[in-house]
Amino acid sequence: MVLMLEPDRRADTDDALGSWSRVANAKENRGCMVEHELAPWVQWHGRLMVVAWVILLPLGVLIARFFKVTPHQQWPATLDNKFWWHCHRALQYTGIVTMTAAAGLAIAHADIARSPMPIHGLLGFAVLGLGWLQLVSGWLRGTKGGPQGGPGGSATAVVRGDHYDMTRHRLVFEYTHKLGGYAVLLLATVDVALGLRVAHALAWITGLIGATWLGGAALFAWLQWKGLCLDTYQAIWGPGLEHPGNRIPPVGWGIRRVSESPPAASAGPDANAARQGKR
Repeated sequence: MVLMLEPDRRADTDDALGSWSRVANAKENRGCMVEHELAPWVQWHGRLMVVAWVILLPLGVLIARFFKVTPHQQWPATLDNKFWWHCHRALQYTGIVTMTAAAGLAIAHADIARSPMPIHGLLGFAVLGLGWLQLVSGWLRGTKGGPQGGPGGSATAVVRGDHYDMTRHRLVFEYTHKLGGYAVLLLATVDVALGLRVAHALAWITGLIGATWLGGAALFAWLQWKGLCLDTYQAIWGPGLEHPGNRIPPVGWGIRRVSESPPAASAGPDANAARQGKR
């Protein structure tokens, strides 16, 4: 990645950041511009962070929110489609590992104390910690439980579990995991923008990343408008009121829940007598 810098900014960057950058060709263009090349570790730090926080992790959030029921799935006849779960887990694990590798490069080479923009590094440590907390919270989400299938798809027993019973343990997990996930995604977006600035990224790189962010936000808004954010609990167990989680509000904003109407009253003599008695 070759960047064009003003001479005084190039000198400040080289002196303050040490191995952050090096001058490839020190020829001045009419005394006002020089070519500037970032050190290899900076290039890979930026690439890996963009892959993690612009592609992998946001995509994992998008799939987890909007694809608990897939387009051709006959819900609620077919329940507990694990497509979203496998995708979310694979993307988040890969994203966190990629982020950690990028952070390792910065920890090994950067000098935050001498950086012209130390907030980028400090915010980066916060994102690193919060990202790993998201992973750890997933491991501590508790048990699943729910009706256990018997021969021919019939339910033979109900196993108690944190998710099925929506215990306090599960509620705490859902609030922290969802709020924490969106918060760290926002912080990471800010930090990527700061990283582009501190590296004096070329306009086309900044534009491409910005277009990806805008495209992702537009897709998020469209899927939300389409009503595809179905409640996780109902995606797994259906809308029946016999399931305890359907008798409490869902955790989070903009979540669609399907209400199961109570059985209609019989039109027989007993029902007519009951109606007359109420009069």
